[in-house]
Amino acid sequence: MITEELINPKSIVVAGGSNNTSKPGGNCIRNLLNGHYAGDLFVVNAREDTVQGLRCYKHVRDIPSADLAIISLPVASCLEAVTILAREKQVKAFIMFTAGFGETSEEGRILEHQIVQVATEAGAALLGPNCIGLLNRYHRSLFTLPIPEMDPFGVDMISSSGGTAIFIMESSIRCGLRFNSVWSVGNAGQISVEDVLEYMDLHFNPETDSRIKLLYIEAINDPDKLLEHTSSLIRKGCRIAAIKSGTSEAGSRAASSHTGAMTNPDLAVEALLRKAGVVRCFSREELATAGAVFTLRELKGKHIAIVTHAGGPAVILTDALAKGGLEIPRLSETPAAEALKNSLLPGSSVCNPIDILGTGRPEHLELAIDYCESEFAHVDGIAVIFGSPGLTRVYEAYDVLDRKMRTCTKPIFPVLPSVTTACEETDFFVKRGHVNFSDEAVLADVLARILKTPSPPANSLELKSVDVPAIRRIIDHIPGSGYIPPQPVHELFEAAGIRMVEETVSDRWEDIRDFATAVHYPVVAKVVGPVHKSDIGGVALNIRSEEHLEMEFRRLMKIPDATAVMVQPMLMGIELFAGAKYEERFGHVVLCGLGGIFVEIFRDVASGLAPLSTEEAVSMVRSLKGHKVFEGARGQKGIDEVEFARIIVRLSTLLRFAVEIKELDINPLLATNRGIIAVDARIRIEK
Repeated sequence: MITEELINPKSIVVAGGSNNTSKPGGNCIRNLLNGHYAGDLFVVNAREDTVQGLRCYKHVRDIPSADLAIISLPVASCLEAVTILAREKQVKAFIMFTAGFGETSEEGRILEHQIVQVATEAGAALLGPNCIGLLNRYHRSLFTLPIPEMDPFGVDMISSSGGTAIFIMESSIRCGLRFNSVWSVGNAGQISVEDVLEYMDLHFNPETDSRIKLLYIEAINDPDKLLEHTSSLIRKGCRIAAIKSGTSEAGSRAASSHTGAMTNPDLAVEALLRKAGVVRCFSREELATAGAVFTLRELKGKHIAIVTHAGGPAVILTDALAKGGLEIPRLSETPAAEALKNSLLPGSSVCNPIDILGTGRPEHLELAIDYCESEFAHVDGIAVIFGSPGLTRVYEAYDVLDRKMRTCTKPIFPVLPSVTTACEETDFFVKRGHVNFSDEAVLADVLARILKTPSPPANSLELKSVDVPAIRRIIDHIPGSGYIPPQPVHELFEAAGIRMVEETVSDRWEDIRDFATAVHYPVVAKVVGPVHKSDIGGVALNIRSEEHLEMEFRRLMKIPDATAVMVQPMLMGIELFAGAKYEERFGHVVLCGLGGIFVEIFRDVASGLAPLSTEEAVSMVRSLKGHKVFEGARGQKGIDEVEFARIIVRLSTLLRFAVEIKELDINPLLATNRGIIAVDARIRIEK
């Protein structure tokens, strides 16, 4: 729970405050005093009479009642202090700096639980333990530095880790970000990242609240809660970026299917953040850069003009933008470009990047920006690279940039790399309320991530072509758990509106022969029973005669654990992949990508959380590195990506109503001239 006393306390007691500002309790008092905290401030320290000019009480029993208690005491003293403050002094909010609880031992976990229980029973909020505190416009109840510049429309940051919060602030301050609040939840004994987001969502005021949220998350304890409140905030106009740590491949579980083997915690997190509309970041610099981009006008398209006086950084930025899928359109073949070139110094280039040369003056910079704003209609955003070679001051140029960022309707991304030779000028620019991207490659990467992050979808199921009663009837009639036979797989796919190739399954040669004759050769034969058919020689392709088919039938039936043989017509096309795995707490994670062996070799897969909308599925398909193959490459015909997306949607709807399905593979889905057809599928259920 989060109380008003935690947000805006009228009185604060620091239990464990001291004159030693190298200790948490001492530095916290200094931060509160330097921040001109307006309420009553009490200090408890058994060995001091005054602390930093404040009267000091010997015991928590001695203080008047208080709204907020900051606990910076030894572990053994914390339970008694919290109990007295909560039950006798009517404290309704606690911030616990003290570490040594659940993060260290089972005894610490039990003690932490007891402290949280006391606070909760008293109706008090408790932030921590093992946190650096809370910073907002009302009080600086944290024991660390730096203290960023505060702004009601600055960034709200919520961090699992106090140390990481400090380092993110360091990166953010350097690029000019201002803050509205900083939350360090530590062990999250009572208040987690999800709880803070819930509070911000339920109390959101579009007139007074910040619209930018930066998250550092170490554990997602309640994915549904995180999804609900991040997506709600984004729909209300907020923009959110997040780092989720601890999701490496090393943390994945062993699984029997291709999908199960590929699905790992990171793909589940990726799916969750994608569905929420949260921009995924992987470093502190990226997170700070995303926050800085969010402060600017929104980039509505992917066409970027680059204005520079240094060729090298412009080339680096061009390459990085193109790699991320943004476009740097040619400008030199237009009348406006010719007019601009005639107004710049001889030797300047207007091809894009627009190079005004190292000797270009502030008026040339202004002119280039004006043309990008007004004359080049197909430009959506402007990146300006302007540093100093150490020969001249660049105040006038940054003054131009300041004015243009305030008046232009297109977003301007200032890349001011001279953080040493032009540090005074850069500080001058940032203090006027602007941000600075000192690394052009990080900026490009983050811009690409932002543009590729879809908006949160509407909360509605797409049921077209899906027969829900039939799905339930089929699932209910399957006995037991495990991989289900081919016939129910066919029936489930038919009920979900997913086309499957014609096939027959039998252990009788006559049935296999008659089916192959009816559908015409060539055909494919596959063993039924073993899970990984290809690994054991359980697949025979391009069978063109009855004699060849009979030979393969006899061979396949001799494979250990074989129960039958499946025969299908041999189809040609682009191999695709779709699958899903149930992840505890997250639900079904749906994957898609190129099929066949490529899905395992390249692992180029996109993930989403079921159920999915068509827009979500299209976004997944277009986010794949192999998407160019789908568009058609080297004269080959492409695929209908919307049809592929619809199959992914129907698959996700099937999973919504057949929760017993724990793993599902369709590999390959074959994009043929007759449409996209499921060729091979496996489904494992648990009842």
